[in-house]
Amino acid sequence: MTKVKTFTSPLRMFHVHNELIALDKEVNDFLQTNTIKRVISVCDSTTNTNGGTMGIIRVVTYEE
Repeated sequence: MTKVKTFTSPLRMFHVHNELIALDKEVNDFLQTNTIKRVISVCDSTTNTNGGTMGIIRVVTYEE
């Protein structure tokens, strides 16, 4: 069965690198602790207000 899981993270100036590492860890932990047979796609999108980057949304499509 194909499923979709969404992860989010705020992005703060001068902290983006650490926040992206934490987001990667969260996604990897999810994939390792669940019975994921295959990852179909991973897509990142940024959210913004008034032209400034405020956060990131990572969508993972997978099969169990």
